[in-house]
Amino acid sequence: MSKNIYVGNMAWSTTEADIRTAFEAYGEVSSVKLIEDRETGRPRGFGFVEMNNDTDAMSAIDALNGNNFDGRALTVNEAKPRVERPRW
Repeated sequence: MSKNIYVGNMAWSTTEADIRTAFEAYGEVSSVKLIEDRETGRPRGFGFVEMNNDTDAMSAIDALNGNNFDGRALTVNEAKPRVERPRW
């Protein structure tokens, strides 16, 4: 089963390729999705990485959380399930 990982506090200049390369050092990455603002299209400074192997994912979380990446200390942890919020 794959593990979804939250990655936050990224520099706006960080790309999906940058994140993929960082996580691939710990195992196979199945997807990377950086979140953008709907209105401006600018990066919001966070995203999600999906890894196929739980052990590799936990190694990546342990190694990269708090690590300096593009001048920012990354926040890396297991993603929590999305909670649906009512739309106004």
